[in-house]
Amino acid sequence: MLDHEPRPVMNAKNGGTNPIYPKSTGPTNFFVDNLRIPSYITLMARPALPRPTDSELAILHVLWRRGPSTVREVLDDLKRHREMGYTTVLKILQIMADKNLVARDETERTHVYRASATQEQTQSLLVKDLLNRAFDGSAARLVMQALASGDASAQELAQIRKLLEEHKVQTYDTDP
Repeated sequence: MLDHEPRPVMNAKNGGTNPIYPKSTGPTNFFVDNLRIPSYITLMARPALPRPTDSELAILHVLWRRGPSTVREVLDDLKRHREMGYTTVLKILQIMADKNLVARDETERTHVYRASATQEQTQSLLVKDLLNRAFDGSAARLVMQALASGDASAQELAQIRKLLEEHKVQTYDTDP
């Protein structure tokens, strides 16, 4: 529902004005020109890097582990865990380059690809996305769900306790 009157336009059928949409533009332009977004809807900015697909993430793991690599080197590493063809890996890397997930060095005959972001930056992006989409921004619910899965080793639990203690000390140090 529009909160204002549409722009009247001349046409032969209605004797001069068409309250639906202008003759020079179609319904799509009319919709875009007259769209009013309610104040309770907030528009979110796109993340700096897009969320990688599972295949893209597998390739990123290879690049993080090996460093800059050719398509053949990525393929050889991936073949240990899954069956993929050269053209498939090449196409995925090209798509990843278009999405700025990887950078391509074209100075040599065989192109060399490297990850655009560090593993930590990508993990942070994925965790923030999961936190907001699945846990409504609640870090506590995310951690509780992760621990409830029962997959944490004793060593990982000790690391978590240490991080919580460090966070607790930092919080007390910064409080007035």
